[in-house]
Amino acid sequence: MGKTETQTIPFRTFGKTGEKVPIFGLGTGPSGMGLTDDDAIRLYRRALELGTTYIDTAPGYDRAQSQLSRALKGARDGVFLTTKVPTSDGATFTKGIEENLKTLGVEYVDLAYIHSVGRQDIDILLSAGGSLEALLRVKERGLARYIGFTAHNKPSNAVRVLEACDKLDAVMLAMNFVDRHVYGFEDRVLPLARKQGLGVAAMKVYGGATDMEYHRPVKSAMEVRGGHDLDLAFRYTLSLPGVSLNVIGVYSQEELGQNIARARDFTPLSAGEAEALDAEGRQAAGEWGARYGEQ
Repeated sequence: MGKTETQTIPFRTFGKTGEKVPIFGLGTGPSGMGLTDDDAIRLYRRALELGTTYIDTAPGYDRAQSQLSRALKGARDGVFLTTKVPTSDGATFTKGIEENLKTLGVEYVDLAYIHSVGRQDIDILLSAGGSLEALLRVKERGLARYIGFTAHNKPSNAVRVLEACDKLDAVMLAMNFVDRHVYGFEDRVLPLARKQGLGVAAMKVYGGATDMEYHRPVKSAMEVRGGHDLDLAFRYTLSLPGVSLNVIGVYSQEELGQNIARARDFTPLSAGEAEALDAEGRQAAGEWGARYGEQ
């Protein structure tokens, strides 16, 4: 990884929003749950200095939103800020977004997500009074510039939302070269998102933390397989047509620097690399299994 700190992170257009976003976005789960406030704030500010202007958060990340309220004072301009609420119910979603804005100390976020639609009651979510209806109203009220959903599991729920609504702006999907053969968002949801022109963010790029622990530093599922896989995993998702960025949470300045370097050094996978990763992913899928929930 030979590029210097003076070289910038590449940016891509985030679907029909037209926004330019860095190909590495910062997730705040590990920092919100596993770092002191002072360490987390230093991490956020350093990420911004290095060009990671897309920041993803949620109330489930413990102190992340209150940490960001301090880190972003005087630095809100130029930051693409996202937050989420995990619910099927509309009133709960609206209240959650309002509480998130208060905790973040902002009047609006750039992107509001219904969080993890695979774990929601999709019939309630899509019904009158459901969280999808509330999501649309959040945008109408100016509480979010753009709207969408995230999905970790059960791609069929994501498909149902996209088929029911053509007014969304973005999605964030759990994608990596192993889970492609477990959940298959790349083949079942990504084509529909691309057809609608949505901005697409990839999460769980490294397979998520071992045993889904985020309150302390642990190896990612991909890291357990070897450091070389992290470089390939980063490149894999960004080589998928329609994906604008990888959203990755980090615990330390060192991990932040590693991901910044991967972004600066990014090159698409070659056909040979993609073929080899597909074979490796198929083999590993049986070991990993359905860690995020129902397929």
